[in-house]
Amino acid sequence: MSIDLSAASAFMATHARVLDRRRYQNLLGERDPESTLAALAAYRNPDGGFGWGLEPDLRATESQPGAALHAFEVFAEVADSVRSPQAVALCDWLASVTLPDGGLSFALPVTNPTGCAPFWANADSTVSSLQISAIVAENAHRVAVHDADVAAHPWLDRITEYCLSAIANLGPQPHALVLAFAARFLDAACKTRPEAAELLDSLRIHVPANGLLHVEGGSPDEMMRPLDFAPLPGGPARRLFEPDVVDAELHRLANGQQPDGGWSVDFASYSPAAGLEWRGYHTVHALWILKENGLLGG
Repeated sequence: MSIDLSAASAFMATHARVLDRRRYQNLLGERDPESTLAALAAYRNPDGGFGWGLEPDLRATESQPGAALHAFEVFAEVADSVRSPQAVALCDWLASVTLPDGGLSFALPVTNPTGCAPFWANADSTVSSLQISAIVAENAHRVAVHDADVAAHPWLDRITEYCLSAIANLGPQPHALVLAFAARFLDAACKTRPEAAELLDSLRIHVPANGLLHVEGGSPDEMMRPLDFAPLPGGPARRLFEPDVVDAELHRLANGQQPDGGWSVDFASYSPAAGLEWRGYHTVHALWILKENGLLGG
């Protein structure tokens, strides 16, 4: 296993958006969190939410739950050194669009669907989606570890209650993305909600031993894999898989670096911009997982 960081740096310089270049810089230990937050702010709307293609396949300008998850990812990456008031403002915005049952809709109405994936543009904004609620809440919980204001925000408690209840009532054949995001949410929430670890055990009946689940409705080779369920070591989600399964996936991820220095994705993009942006995003994500698992220096 060999990771060529020089090639990765060249790839990011020639392919990636400014936000992911700043995130990559932080990942390598060249900390500049204020500049990273400034790059993120370009996607922010006056209502406190985020849009403008922060979620690459949702090019619409208005604030969306899908963009909120990516904003929380960035806040989490810098939260150990900088706490941004925009994180609490994002919680405020999310509270304003949360549905009566405590969940978030998959997407809010899209004014201009140009460049947007149909599943975003045609989403039903009147019903809660465990898929988007769980992944947004997971990333908010990661921010809350370092940001007491986010941890104490009433919205985080409300979305957590919704996710715990919805996961407890999963049907017999949950979608692969729902299952993976539920596992990640529970892994993050278990730090403050003991019942989350118990719920994780209930997911075992849905997860094959090798952790490979095809994404229904996606590309033929689009899969949820063990590191999509449990990217971080030390949490209860890792107990869904045997250690050798996780080790094999980590080595597979490390060996996935392409000749141009970046990592690729296994799903379709819905605009030329998204195709490039997803690769830059996924390169940062792959290196973040490898670093968190002790396979990348720095």
